[in-house]
Amino acid sequence: MTIRKTLARLALPAAAGVPALPAAAEESGWAQLNLPQGVTDISRKIYALHMEIFWVCVAIGVVVFGAMIWSIVRFRKSGGAIPDTSMVHNTKVEVVWTVIPVIILIAMAVPAARTLVEIEDTTRTGLTIKVTGFQWGWNYDYLDKGVSFFSRLDRKSDAARELGSGVDPNTVEHYLLNVDNPLVVPVGTKVRLLVTGADVIHSWWVPAFGVKKDGIPGFVNEAWFNIDTDKVGIYRGQCAELCGRDHGFMPIVVDARSKEDFDAWLKQKAADQKQAAAPAPTAPTASAPATGTPIAAAPARVSLPTARTSASAGKAG
Repeated sequence: MTIRKTLARLALPAAAGVPALPAAAEESGWAQLNLPQGVTDISRKIYALHMEIFWVCVAIGVVVFGAMIWSIVRFRKSGGAIPDTSMVHNTKVEVVWTVIPVIILIAMAVPAARTLVEIEDTTRTGLTIKVTGFQWGWNYDYLDKGVSFFSRLDRKSDAARELGSGVDPNTVEHYLLNVDNPLVVPVGTKVRLLVTGADVIHSWWVPAFGVKKDGIPGFVNEAWFNIDTDKVGIYRGQCAELCGRDHGFMPIVVDARSKEDFDAWLKQKAADQKQAAAPAPTAPTASAPATGTPIAAAPARVSLPTARTSASAGKAG
């Protein structure tokens, strides 16, 4: 029934000569089927490479399937076609259909290799963050900044997801997509990520950044992103590697701020963590008074004789 209604909506404007594709695409969400262009330069280059290869594949498909359909219709048996055996083991034809695909692959490999090299270029970075995935959350360590914290599913989503909780998930804002401590980064700065895992394989993935990097225990993988200066805001992602029972409950939230706001946040966060890590003051201990009457030493104990001397013994005798 749904398919009939959709076809009916498309058929009516088409019959009237009105182009219905944009409206239909907007209603059905076709734009969501493609890769996002993202808010970083590298994500847009990945999108451009994707579209370039996509249209090459479309052109190849049109040529190949067009030739197949034309051959099936034109040289069908019912039309009196007689098989031509001259194409069997034809050296020229085999060379042509071998050389042309090789040329196409080389032409596709050049822009792909250029983009891959840029994806792996983690030099000239302004901020380095170590990302450690664990079951089930993330630990962010701002290297040489004195800031480190854990990021887990927020309490409201965690409570609503429990079986028999009685909480309507529709009442929870950003259900299963929010965390208690988001990753805060500055815009207009090349941020380098050192991604690893504490227990099993995880994958740090934020589509808007064009970043998806596995966190493997015992290994450190590198990634980077540079958010456009005018793209301040909140960006969300997920763990993209099946990592256990609660794999679906470890979202990623990135808070992109201006450089001034980020510097202020980083300074305050470092001060708070330093204060929290400082040892608690101990109570003062009692000590002997430095002034006043000195305490008299106890007199030495005198030992009494247990027997009389010889002189005393003679007088007594």
